[in-house]
Amino acid sequence: QVQVVESGGGLVQAGGSLRLSCATSGGSFSSIVRGWFRQPPGKDRQFMAARSARGADTAVAGCVKGRFTISRDNAKNTLYLQMNSLKSEDTAVYYCAADRAVHSANYITARPRDYDCWGQGTQVTVSS
Repeated sequence: QVQVVESGGGLVQAGGSLRLSCATSGGSFSSIVRGWFRQPPGKDRQFMAARSARGADTAVAGCVKGRFTISRDNAKNTLYLQMNSLKSEDTAVYYCAADRAVHSANYITARPRDYDCWGQGTQVTVSS
């Protein structure tokens, strides 16, 4: 059974950087679509970035493009979200999610409802 666990959140000053990690276990790392989402206080969950099962295809939300980067380390079964030039509006709980259904190698989805395995979330707070 696939499980994902996030880590790496914390308090950072505006303009700083953080790297979130998502450790994946219980499934084939190279066969599932995984993504990052965030949920600011009082708002809906927002898509940040996703990577296809094969890993060659990525998608990043327009609002963070150029600042956030998604990557993975196959040897460690870990997905990363590198966040640079952080702003106060990036403050949120960040979630890693997996879509365990079988898709084509380059399939990506940004819809939260397509993901059926979620981590517990990690808090990112950016102080201005």
